[in-house]
Amino acid sequence: MISLNVNAPMPPLLSSKFLPSPPAPTIFHKPTLSPRTITALIIPPSSGQKLPEQKQLYQPFRPPPSPIPSKFRSLDTNSRLEILTNRLGLWFEYAPLIPSLIQEGFTPSTIEEITGISGIEQNLLVVASQVRQSLLNSKIDADKLSFFDSGGAELLYEIRILSAAQRAAAADFIAKSHSDAKQSRILARAMKDFPLRRADRGWAMFNAESPGDCLAFSYFKQAMEYEAALLEELRRQSLQKAMEFVESGSARALLAEEGKAEGNERAVKEEEVEVSLVRMQMGEVAESTEVIILPVCQAEEAAEVEEAPWNCGGVGGFGIVESEKEWKRWVVLPGWKPIAGLERGGVAVRFKNGRILPWKESKEEPILVVADRRRKEVVGNSSLYLVVGGEDGSSNAGLMVESGGKLKENGVTESLGMVVLVVRPPRED
Repeated sequence: MISLNVNAPMPPLLSSKFLPSPPAPTIFHKPTLSPRTITALIIPPSSGQKLPEQKQLYQPFRPPPSPIPSKFRSLDTNSRLEILTNRLGLWFEYAPLIPSLIQEGFTPSTIEEITGISGIEQNLLVVASQVRQSLLNSKIDADKLSFFDSGGAELLYEIRILSAAQRAAAADFIAKSHSDAKQSRILARAMKDFPLRRADRGWAMFNAESPGDCLAFSYFKQAMEYEAALLEELRRQSLQKAMEFVESGSARALLAEEGKAEGNERAVKEEEVEVSLVRMQMGEVAESTEVIILPVCQAEEAAEVEEAPWNCGGVGGFGIVESEKEWKRWVVLPGWKPIAGLERGGVAVRFKNGRILPWKESKEEPILVVADRRRKEVVGNSSLYLVVGGEDGSSNAGLMVESGGKLKENGVTESLGMVVLVVRPPRED
């Protein structure tokens, strides 16, 4: 049996007077703590001291409002699909059914296959309904909003790029002017673009809060671009559209001033015709789908211009040309725009040298000058006219081409006809 003795004697080998004896074991006792009382002193805040607001970390769950109209909420999936298929109700009533079906797992292509509403139209209906809801939140007039009840999805879709305040103003303008989808798109882009055009000419005269002014400014800017490109007719049309939509007085005055300047320019250029100079190509007449047949006169015989046949149009299914009198010389020209429809009163005069033209012509080659004998009055300064040369104006003198400005200086008010086209012969090479 083995017995354990705590006070066992040290082995003899470890017993030595040179080695220190091991220290006696130390016993630690855990002190007993007496309970203490903690006193908290709460000092009420003074009247002028404000406590920081404590954030409410817990918010009770509130389900989002259902986008589906109340009369459709109790319907099952098949009933909602039937409503979309037959388009039962107004467009903004059944439009929210589309996102509800997508939440249930339907894809736009599946909805299109079942209901016949394309994916593009689905997007249009959903976005337009959201725009309409934003108009409801902005307290727009109910009568103006009712304008979009029938076929208004296309109109509201176009103003989606605007802010809530701009949408309300744009919707009011669209309802008053009965705009279509294209005009609504132009209006939305004009309102979106207007704040970015501060450096443009006349910007300060237009009111940024007015949809009509924003639209008028876009047409005014377009007119300036046409002016730079020398497209006077398009410039005039753009100014007319701007005057149609402008609302503020300052902008209207600016447009009126531009229109007045244009009117002065038009008074100077009234009845002026820009004469085209073309060179025929080999085989061009044969390839033309429309041709013009004209009597030809010699430049040396001025009397021939009055004697030449007037009616040269084709008749019947074959386009047979019938003339009221016999004539020796005829020319067939392609139906170019300047002479298209010149089947009555047209005449072609052959000049042996192209240097008879008022401008500097370096080529010594024959030309054909086509004139409209129905327009004899000299009205345009830069227009060209066919007149009799010579100081006495007798019929024995040859023909010449002169500008209206020079004829007016000489007191000439009537010519043999206005020149509408100058034709060069085909090149031989």
